[in-house]
Amino acid sequence: MEQGCLDALNDWFEGYVKSYYAIDPEGVKNIRMKVEHTRKVCEVMGLLAAGEGLSQRECRLAGAVALLHDVGRFSQYLRWRTFRDSISDNHARLAVEVIREQKLLDGLPLEYRLLIEEAVRFHNLLSVPRQLKSPTDLFVRLIRDADKLDIWRVFLDHFSTPEHERASAVLLGLPDHDEVTMACIAALTNRRIVRLDTVACVNDFKLLLISWAFDLNFITSYQLLQHNDYLGALAAELPETDAIRTAIALAREHVAEKAGQV
Repeated sequence: MEQGCLDALNDWFEGYVKSYYAIDPEGVKNIRMKVEHTRKVCEVMGLLAAGEGLSQRECRLAGAVALLHDVGRFSQYLRWRTFRDSISDNHARLAVEVIREQKLLDGLPLEYRLLIEEAVRFHNLLSVPRQLKSPTDLFVRLIRDADKLDIWRVFLDHFSTPEHERASAVLLGLPDHDEVTMACIAALTNRRIVRLDTVACVNDFKLLLISWAFDLNFITSYQLLQHNDYLGALAAELPETDAIRTAIALAREHVAEKAGQV
């Protein structure tokens, strides 16, 4: 994949998202949040690609995957006014639809088109499909990590933003109260990913985000997570109970180990 192809995709993206700003002020905040997320994921992907020693060709492919991974979010929000797939549609599937309808990859070799589409299609699954083979597996894992690393930022930025400026869809419509669901704490304590279908409130979603620490794929990802101290920032947003402290400590120990700090 040549740099000119990636530049053309970036130009297309800038033009494509502009049409989604012609909605109500609340919708604009949510669309802007996803546009910024896409740009930040591209930046994180660049850091991962460099840290993991990808070739220039692989870096460009990874950049295309990062740029296109969430292009289904815009039509999703316009139709359903939510980013929650369970009550709308799978945004990864919608992204592949946009890629095909817009003929974004038609000028690329078939192997590149399939690789990019599959990485986009599988980026939001609970786990990486076992049947994937290299090199698709590499790019699926890269986009999953890059996506997580910026979603942590999005969520924490939400709480540091004045309430009247916040994008309402960030919290997926979840109620915000002091309780937590024991099933979410149990999953984290057992070093498992908290399932979204067990999340009943914002605190549960914070636990889900922390549990992603057990689902990163690259040393560079763990180093970026540790450098930004996203887990510490999330922990500060949760009730101080023994069960929560223990669960978070396990996640932080795991990150330190994977980042090569212990």
